[in-house]
Amino acid sequence: MKVLVTGGAGFIGSNLVKQLIEDGNEVVVLDNLMSGYRENLNPYPGVHFTEGDVRDETIVADAMHGIEVVFHLAASVGNKRSIDYPLTDAGINVMGTLTVLEAARNAGVRKIVASSSAGIFGELKTLPIREDHPVEPDTPYGSTKLCMEKLCLAYAKLYPIEAICLRYFNVYGPNQRFDAYGNVIPIFAFGMLEKGSITIFGDGEQTRDFVNVRDVVQANIRAAMAKGVSGAFNIGSGTRVTINHLAGLIRDLVPSKTALTYGAPRPGDVRHSLADINAARNAFGFEPSVSLEDGLEEYMAWVSTVLK
Repeated sequence: MKVLVTGGAGFIGSNLVKQLIEDGNEVVVLDNLMSGYRENLNPYPGVHFTEGDVRDETIVADAMHGIEVVFHLAASVGNKRSIDYPLTDAGINVMGTLTVLEAARNAGVRKIVASSSAGIFGELKTLPIREDHPVEPDTPYGSTKLCMEKLCLAYAKLYPIEAICLRYFNVYGPNQRFDAYGNVIPIFAFGMLEKGSITIFGDGEQTRDFVNVRDVVQANIRAAMAKGVSGAFNIGSGTRVTINHLAGLIRDLVPSKTALTYGAPRPGDVRHSLADINAARNAFGFEPSVSLEDGLEEYMAWVSTVLK
């Protein structure tokens, strides 16, 4: 199968590329390297790499030739980044997605698997979160991801293309580098190893559902293989921990003592998060298998190699 991975040099994208190559697929990657790293693809010389932006109609159309499935991961990610740069966030997440959808339609693509976010829900009213939970995003990021979903699902109704939107909760794992706008796990990991200190925003008793990137990769592949299925699905671990507990788990994997400080809660952060993953389980057999403890141990080992 010939597939296109937008954002394929990034964190989740490069892990997906690895599995797709191992499964014997022909893989095309489109990435502008704004947050991705070309070196993430160095182990896979068979990948057809194009450096370009998903907002560029010509480049996207050229990358789409002969493609059966598109994994659309290219995005501007993160609540705080979207608050700081809302126009960039909307341009990439909305217009970039529309450019990909039009190119996919014109090329006769069978399926698009698009990466969405639990950020579409906003402050939560019930736990665990099902797909039919009210969507009231609190940030431009959540709003643009919701728009992305609606565009994908509209195309699935209008044209002969299937679309599955995967609503990621807190994804972590190898190739996830430190980014002050990003996930708490790399912020904690790099902070503990490089500076010996971290800041927890709020009281640390907020909870999150952390899902390993290997499980997210399997969700993408299973979604692509599920013929006749379109829709939006939660992708998480189905479990949650407090940020204080997470800090303790990571701290136990660091050889030197880490200083913990607390700061004011960040705008746009929800208090609690927990995914109901039954819909994805029933629709395409998604079943997370990596425990947080095992995943963190693997991730910290990778971080140590990056910092050498």
